[in-house]
Amino acid sequence: MALVVQKYGGTSVADTERIRNVARRVVERTRSGDQVVVVLSARAGDTDRLLQLANEMSPDPDPRETDVLLATGEQITIALFSMAVKDMGSQAVSMTGYQAGIITDGRYGQARISWIETLPIMEKLHESKIVVVAGFQGYDDAGNITTLGRGGSDTTAVALAAALGADVCEIYTDVEGVFTTDPNIYSKARKLTRISYEEMLEMASMGAKVLHIRSVEFGMKYNVPLLVLSSFTDAPGTLVTKEDDEMEKVVVSAITYSKKEARITVTNVPDTPGMAARLFSPISQAGINVDMIIQGSGSIPGRANISFTVPRLDYEKTVKLAEKVAGEIGAGAVHSNPHIAKVSVIGLGMKSHSGVASKMFETLARENINIKMISTSEIKISVVVDEKYTELAVRVLHDAFELDKEYHGRLEIKEEVR
Repeated sequence: MALVVQKYGGTSVADTERIRNVARRVVERTRSGDQVVVVLSARAGDTDRLLQLANEMSPDPDPRETDVLLATGEQITIALFSMAVKDMGSQAVSMTGYQAGIITDGRYGQARISWIETLPIMEKLHESKIVVVAGFQGYDDAGNITTLGRGGSDTTAVALAAALGADVCEIYTDVEGVFTTDPNIYSKARKLTRISYEEMLEMASMGAKVLHIRSVEFGMKYNVPLLVLSSFTDAPGTLVTKEDDEMEKVVVSAITYSKKEARITVTNVPDTPGMAARLFSPISQAGINVDMIIQGSGSIPGRANISFTVPRLDYEKTVKLAEKVAGEIGAGAVHSNPHIAKVSVIGLGMKSHSGVASKMFETLARENINIKMISTSEIKISVVVDEKYTELAVRVLHDAFELDKEYHGRLEIKEEVR
């Protein structure tokens, strides 16, 4: 008998018939002898509808009350699901984040899990019940309802799997696993059988929408095997697990992209100690996440140009902050572009193989795609390009590294231990 945590996303439980289908799947699993904890998202579209209601009620909705409102989306789903299970002759009990013992900090809308009291769930499992937990939510030390941010149900599921010592955490979604790139923009995208936590973490941070980045962090930290599956088919999925020697033989595993970026350049910043801190401190204090940063020589001796990227949602706010600081420190003009995209090549094999960067740049150059910024990590190379070239860049890079082939990249790039 295995202890399994399953998570089903919003499209998987979008209506009553889909909820019944998921209930059948879970009941069959328990009748095979496994204990199952199910984590459910709100039905597709419910969270957006609730946010719209909040914004109709107030131009600046109170964060605490917004979390109280948004948490109801998942509560609808778990109640309907538990009803369906009981109609099928099995026992189920629904639990809100509070009832499931999911304790968080007090950051409304972006709370982080600090502790899980597992006793309430374990007691119900020992009674041979299917435990149905509302994803995306918990409560703080003062008893207030908190939410974990978009995609937070993934994090709920993996955190529960870690706390309960589950054998596996199965993430059910509307795709059959993790692909070499987005199959919606390239038909040659190939489903991966397995991928490392590190690669999945980079993919999630670079725009892949299969798993929430914090859920991957939990999985990696607590060594929870993650299995990404489709809730609509019985096709085998993708296992996200710790790396092994076989994984490193593949130079490049995936191509990801994100169109949710904006680029800002502050020109002719005085090239003296402390200027970068002056620029980025107010941006950080505003809760804006800065990603890529590049500094180069300005048009005036002793001056530097600083370019960086931020989420497109924070674009206008960041431009205003940058212009204010530029005036204070005597910098030049602030240039900005909200129509950029980030394209990334990711692979464990990049740790021990050379030539990936040059192949990436040559491939883009052949298509006359201009690279505006570059950043690297041990297993990733990212470039910023004009948004209109995103799909083309993804397709040509996918072809260049032959990601449609099972054993891609093994012979194409010379190995070199760094």
